[in-house]
Amino acid sequence: MALETEIKLALPPRAATRLLRHPLLAATTPRRQRLDNVYYDTPELALLKALVAVRHRRQGRQHLLTVKSAAPAVGGLARRNEWEAPCTPGEFDFGGIDVPELRQRLEALRESLLPAFRTDFTRLAWIVEPRPGARVEIAFDRGDIRAGDRREAICELELELLDGEVADLFTLAQTLQETLPLHPATASKAERGYRLFVGERAAPTPVKARAVALDGSMSSSDAFVAVALSCLAHLQGNEAGVGSSDDPEFIHQARVAIRRLRSALRVWRPLLPASFVDLDARWRTLAVALGDARNLDVFVGETLPPLLKAFPECKATARLRRHAESCREESRKAARSALSASEYSRLLLDTTAAALALAGGQARGSETQPGNVPERKGAPESKAVRLKDFARDCLGRNARRVSRLAATAQGGDAATRHRLRIALKRLRYATEFFTPILPDKKVRRYVSAAAALQELLGEMNDLAVASELLARSPSTAHSPLARGWLAGRNELMQREIDTAITAFVRKARPWKKAKKRSG
Repeated sequence: MALETEIKLALPPRAATRLLRHPLLAATTPRRQRLDNVYYDTPELALLKALVAVRHRRQGRQHLLTVKSAAPAVGGLARRNEWEAPCTPGEFDFGGIDVPELRQRLEALRESLLPAFRTDFTRLAWIVEPRPGARVEIAFDRGDIRAGDRREAICELELELLDGEVADLFTLAQTLQETLPLHPATASKAERGYRLFVGERAAPTPVKARAVALDGSMSSSDAFVAVALSCLAHLQGNEAGVGSSDDPEFIHQARVAIRRLRSALRVWRPLLPASFVDLDARWRTLAVALGDARNLDVFVGETLPPLLKAFPECKATARLRRHAESCREESRKAARSALSASEYSRLLLDTTAAALALAGGQARGSETQPGNVPERKGAPESKAVRLKDFARDCLGRNARRVSRLAATAQGGDAATRHRLRIALKRLRYATEFFTPILPDKKVRRYVSAAAALQELLGEMNDLAVASELLARSPSTAHSPLARGWLAGRNELMQREIDTAITAFVRKARPWKKAKKRSG
């Protein structure tokens, strides 16, 4: 068994010539291969469900049987177990697989394996040495994927680590990305082939955040890496939908993913290199671009319908709807542009590289030492702090801030309520991160109450955003009906929120500050 470690980067076909002229490649003649691959599965797609890919590859006169574990890629990086051996076309000999459970499963399925889809492409491959002791294969693949009468083009780069560190892969990818429009890809050729094979059932659906498998034995920095990579996977799971669908849930989930990532950057900031502060600022810029689109989705889909229903014959509200829909379309275009921009591609790669450098101990220089990072008051002092202690300290600090803001938000202004809403949201995300290691009923009850209050504050914030949108629109700014309706809704919600805040501040905090350990 071999462990395949590679970065997959999508390249627009129009940039292929620029790639071949790149200084890293132009001086070397690449190895050229035609690779024809047939992927197999059972009629019930048992291999797909097991996250395993089985293929026959024809490489010149040679035929190879390959089995891969289909682990998902994050930020373009994929690590997959791979078994490959010469074979006879049409036959499946799984005897060389050294994982007994997998070998037995495949042998049990052997008689029911049928061709599912095919990939046929030409590969140009170069071996480069980004530094002494490091070797990377750069493979440029062009061709197509075919499943029945459906086709999809292949135009991508694969950077496979032969010798060296994962950081060498990212350094090389970032160098290429300086002059080429390369985007970290999450889907392998097999995944794309399956999407074609199952046809309409493969239409993109919004992807929600998944629980991160933290455990108390992890270091605090390793826990951050797991959370950060989970957030990136959540974001990239919604990329295609943002670009191709009008379903507002895609933009919503992409925005949630960025918020969760930025919350993680804040939670772990005392333990992170100073460079992560710059990453947070870059993610904030992207969040703003998606935020406008999300605000207009809520305005058109949730805030406006009750107003239109209450006044169905009003011409002013009809004009408002048309104007809002036009603005929403423009905001969606801006969101799609933001996720197709080179800055977003670089940000994905930079964040993945920075996170994995922490996990692999590959960071160098004084800035990577926690002692050189300005620490917040009450924060853990060392990367060696127990994860449970770190979690309780973090959640306690956030809960105390929420309680202070809640006390001042009773009868307070919109700005105060907004600060409380943001603090509640950060507390909620932080709690979701740490729930696997703090399975406490009291914690869950507290978070449930916080989430309910956050929901109310969110609804009031939607009304505030709606008022701002009215004010920005010359054609509707003077509609007394819409302004009056929003003001009335706001007043009713203010009473409800004051009652909810009063109930919330009475609840005891479920976290105690972690005790410092000597030594």
